Amino acid sequence: MTHHIPFDCMYSFMLDVFTGIGVPPDDAEICADVLIASDKRGIDSHGIGRLKPIYYDRIVHQKIQEAVTEFEVVRDHKATAVVDGHHGMGMVVAKRCMQMAIDKAKEHGLGMVVARNSTHYGIAGYYPLMACAENMIGLSGTNARPSIAPTFGVENMLGTNPLVFGFPTDEPFDFVNDYATSIIQRGKIEQYAREGKDCPDGLIVGRDGKSMTDSKQILEDLVKGEAALAPLGGIGEETGGYKGYGFATVTEVLSAALQQGAFLQQLVNKDTDGNLKPYELGHYFMAIDINCFCEPADFRKTAGDIMRALRESEKAPGAERIFTCGEKEYLAGIERADTGVPVNDALQKDMITMRNELGLDYTFEFE
Repeated sequence: MTHHIPFDCMYSFMLDVFTGIGVPPDDAEICADVLIASDKRGIDSHGIGRLKPIYYDRIVHQKIQEAVTEFEVVRDHKATAVVDGHHGMGMVVAKRCMQMAIDKAKEHGLGMVVARNSTHYGIAGYYPLMACAENMIGLSGTNARPSIAPTFGVENMLGTNPLVFGFPTDEPFDFVNDYATSIIQRGKIEQYAREGKDCPDGLIVGRDGKSMTDSKQILEDLVKGEAALAPLGGIGEETGGYKGYGFATVTEVLSAALQQGAFLQQLVNKDTDGNLKPYELGHYFMAIDINCFCEPADFRKTAGDIMRALRESEKAPGAERIFTCGEKEYLAGIERADTGVPVNDALQKDMITMRNELGLDYTFEFE
C-alpha cells in the first residue's frame, strides 16, 4: 500500500541517511535537497527511489563511491573550468560546478564548467534552474552507464544522457526540459519493476532485435548487455530514432571529450577482472547571462509569451490541455505540498532497511 510522507520529514530522513553514511553535513544538505526536489516535482524515478540503490548501496555495500567529495579544479581559464570529482557525491560536484559557471557568466557573460570522475548527480534539471534563478539560461547534461543502442544496433553503448536547457520566464515556473535522450530511462523501468508493471512495448530492444517488456528481466539484461534502450524516436529510422541517437551522442562528447573523461562502455562499473569500480561519469554545465543580450524582464516576458501561445494553440480532439516544459512538475509540486511524497511497499522496505542499518530514530506511518 502506498503511503505519503511530508516533504520536511522525507528531507530530514534523507539528510540523516547521507550523514549517517559519512557525507559531511553541508554536502549532505545538497544531496538531500536534489533528491527532495525530484520528489517535489513528481519525478519519482530520481528521488527517494534512488537513495538506497544509487547512493547508499554504492557507498556502504559496493564501496565504489566516496562519501567525502574531493572537488579538484584541474584547469581554470576565465570563462571555463575543468573539475575532477574523484568519485565523490555527484550532486555536490554538480552544484559546485553549476555555481562556478554562474559566477563566471556574471564576469564574462558566459561560463562553462565540465567535470570528470563524478557519479550520479540526480535530476539534471536542478542545475539549469539554478541559472534561471540568476536571470541566466542554464544548460547541463551527463553521460551515464551504457543503456542506449545506436540506430540499427542492439548493443547498449550510450547512456541515457540528458541534454537539458533552462530558460527563465515571467510565469510561476521556468522552462526546463529535464529528460533523457532515450524514450524511457532506467529509473522509470526500476519504478515499473517496483510496482510490478511491464514496460510498454517498443522502448527496449533485445540482442535479437525484438522489443522487450518484462521490467525485471530488462533491468537484469541491461546490466548484462543483453538489452538496450531505444533512443528518442524509437527503434530504427522510420520514426526518427536517429535524432535521439544524435542528441545522446552530443551529450556523450560534451561529457567526456572536453574533460578527457571516460565514455561509452568505459562507464561500466566492473574492471577487466570483474571487480566493481566507480562509474567515472562526466558532466557539463553552462550559464549564459541574459543581461548581455537584453533586459532579463523582457526575456522573461518573451519566453512566457511563447509558452502561453503554445498552450493556447488548438488542441487535438479529446485533449484537455497542452503543457510546456516545467509545467507538469510545477503542478505536481502544488499537489504534493499537501499530499507529500508517495512511497510504495518496495520503497518502504528500503527506508526501513537504511534506518535499521544506521540506527536512526524514525518511526514511519506505514509500519
